[in-house]
Amino acid sequence: MQTFLHGKDLITTQEWTKDELDTVLDVAFELKRARALGIPHAHLRDKTLALLFFFSSTRTRSSFESGMAQLGGHAAFIDHSTTQISHGDTATEIGEIFGRYYDGIAIRNVDWGIGNKYMRDVAAASRAPLLNMQCEIYHPFQILADLMTIIEKKGDPRGKTITVSWAYASSYLKPISVPQSLILLMTRFGMNVRLVHPPEYKLMPDIVEQAKENAKRAKTSFEIMDDFDAGMKDSDVIYAKSWGPLLVTDDDAEGKRINDKYQDWITDERRINMAKDNAIYMHPLPADRNIEVTDGVIDGPHSVVFDQAENRLHVQKAVMALTM
Repeated sequence: MQTFLHGKDLITTQEWTKDELDTVLDVAFELKRARALGIPHAHLRDKTLALLFFFSSTRTRSSFESGMAQLGGHAAFIDHSTTQISHGDTATEIGEIFGRYYDGIAIRNVDWGIGNKYMRDVAAASRAPLLNMQCEIYHPFQILADLMTIIEKKGDPRGKTITVSWAYASSYLKPISVPQSLILLMTRFGMNVRLVHPPEYKLMPDIVEQAKENAKRAKTSFEIMDDFDAGMKDSDVIYAKSWGPLLVTDDDAEGKRINDKYQDWITDERRINMAKDNAIYMHPLPADRNIEVTDGVIDGPHSVVFDQAENRLHVQKAVMALTM
């Protein structure tokens, strides 16, 4: 266990050692048990966290606000449109000022080519740690919650197979930060990772190369597939969700045209039954029901989506307690 993470930014899990990530998981399980038993754990009494949102949220805002309250502190929700950012406040100024007002700064900005750089510029100017609530490249807290859930449901993840697959959705072109963060973290923890997608839905080449290197170091496998059914076969974890063809186009109309070519990429009962009998189905939510996944799967015996959503609370509390 690492005992000094105070002040450390979490922008991507790649920048944390495995020992540090193991510490987060240890603390998350401890805090989950404490909450279940009604044991007070106000580790951040009188601490404050800025929650700066450039993109709407349900689970992220609620879990961070609730988590800070349970830790004895206060989270300030800040919609960017209510600030002076559009009138000239720079990332450096936000970092300097918020870093003096708050004990931590959490940001959600998924604008393509903008979000991650903005966070890093804020972090460079801030004396308080920067927590990435999701950018266009990474979604570290979601993926830590996913790993926690896999450990709860499947035990030691090493040697288990996870299928990280694209799925069709009729809504907006969703960020690629979830699948990218999944392939990075799950390879580090010894899972055999299958990345499954149509040709237009490739992930960033440097992220894929990092995942390959992670798998090599962990002595596990990482393979890329383009057959949805084949990716399902004999898998322990099915993690199928939509993301946009953002490396091909950022035009919504063109993206929808590409999307609509693959309307049969839905996680249904036939496909979930191709996985192992005790396989689990995961999704970060919200899902396009009966388009991305059938009700029978997301509400069925394989689904762990609500346990997965709950674990966002616990991993976030762990990171906040350790870094703030």
